Amino acid sequence: MSTTKTAKARTSYVCTDCGWTSPKWLGQCRECRAWGTLEEFVESAAGGASPGRPPVPAAAIRPAVAARPIAEVSAEEARARPTGVGELDRVLGSGVVPGAVVLLAGEPGVGKSTLLLDVAAKAAATSRERGQGPVLYVTGEESAGQVRLRAERIGAIDPALLLAAETELGAVLGHVQDAAPSLLIVDSIQTIASAQVEGGAGGVTQVRAVASALIQVAKEHAIPVLLVGHVTKDGGIAGPRVLEHLVDVVCQFEGDRHARLRLLRAVKNRYGPTDEVGCFDLGERGIVGLADPSGLFLSAARSEVPGTCATVTLEGRRPMPVEIQALVAGTAAGSPRRTTSGVDHSRVAMSLAVLAARLRLDTSSADVYVSTVGGARAVEPATDLAVAIAVVSAAQNLPTPPGLVAFGEVGLTGEVRATVGVQRRLAEAARLGFDRAIVPLAGSQELRSVDGVQVLPVAHVSEAVGAALPRG
Repeated sequence: MSTTKTAKARTSYVCTDCGWTSPKWLGQCRECRAWGTLEEFVESAAGGASPGRPPVPAAAIRPAVAARPIAEVSAEEARARPTGVGELDRVLGSGVVPGAVVLLAGEPGVGKSTLLLDVAAKAAATSRERGQGPVLYVTGEESAGQVRLRAERIGAIDPALLLAAETELGAVLGHVQDAAPSLLIVDSIQTIASAQVEGGAGGVTQVRAVASALIQVAKEHAIPVLLVGHVTKDGGIAGPRVLEHLVDVVCQFEGDRHARLRLLRAVKNRYGPTDEVGCFDLGERGIVGLADPSGLFLSAARSEVPGTCATVTLEGRRPMPVEIQALVAGTAAGSPRRTTSGVDHSRVAMSLAVLAARLRLDTSSADVYVSTVGGARAVEPATDLAVAIAVVSAAQNLPTPPGLVAFGEVGLTGEVRATVGVQRRLAEAARLGFDRAIVPLAGSQELRSVDGVQVLPVAHVSEAVGAALPRG
């Protein structure tokens, strides 16, 4: 009597954050060190390779298209096409490439869905004018009526914009086949699940399967796909790490929910640069690209007020003007407060120590507050000089001239160190109307003159304070 061996199911445990696999359950993932993220995954061994036996190689098949010399391959199909949103095109590299898959991640409430709905409406209007296919917007987090209400609020209604509320991968692929869209937007990939894969939506296996299917459709039909991705509590993109490797572009949408400014960065881009930053203004009427965001970062009052100093930071390759404000107030408490907003707290503490040691500016019995205007972030070392000038200005009640801008890193000995991109910072300052710029002495000999801007090179923080705060 012959017996037949049945294949046994193989059980493993997969981390939902990074995709690391373990043969047994563990409380902590050994790859990403996250706790309680390992979930059971049962995989059938039927049809798999026997233990100790190498897998059988796949049989060779005749390719549908023969390999051609690279000089004969047309590059027109891979040219980027504008989306209608200039700041998004800046980050992607002049537009979206047909067949490209873009992953947009960000914290809840930052405006990812609002941004992509605005992109969908503008792309639909463009495709309708050019006689191309419609834009398909698939939502798995909201109902179609909820998305319609948001579209009315931000003015994103277009007859060429198709809307579908689906959470099943097969239904999404069916909509793509029926509509033949020129752009596909999926909000979000963690809400779509495949009936052919075990596990719930958002799991490691589901996210990998859904992403692979959408990428295959994008490449076969030259459809650009924009995916919304969730983030973990640590700010990383939720789901397996392989998701970021599969897609062509990974963008991070950042911003404080209490401020209007939103920044879009590309952390991975196969078709363009990764050092460009897009600026958006999120308001009640939707999201608007900001080609010149200086109005959000500089106060409207241009009068001489103690405790302010303007600087220019670099977000990637883009110069961003920022106003630093400081307040030094006496206190009767035993331990004075050091409160910061938008700046690096440790660097502010270091600047206060340098001012106390090198300029004899004693703030040990006073509360010190340092903040930026408009919710901007100025955390690079080049903002040290502006912070120091603002603190001295506030402590001595001496206003800074309205046309002054300063940038440079301050060392522990008080020297002003060279910083990168000084020429670009000067050009941006001149465009905004600043007429005096305090810059590091190191490297100033190589600077080209900028019309309307008087450059004041300094080697020590005391020189910078003396140039910024003349005592008459």
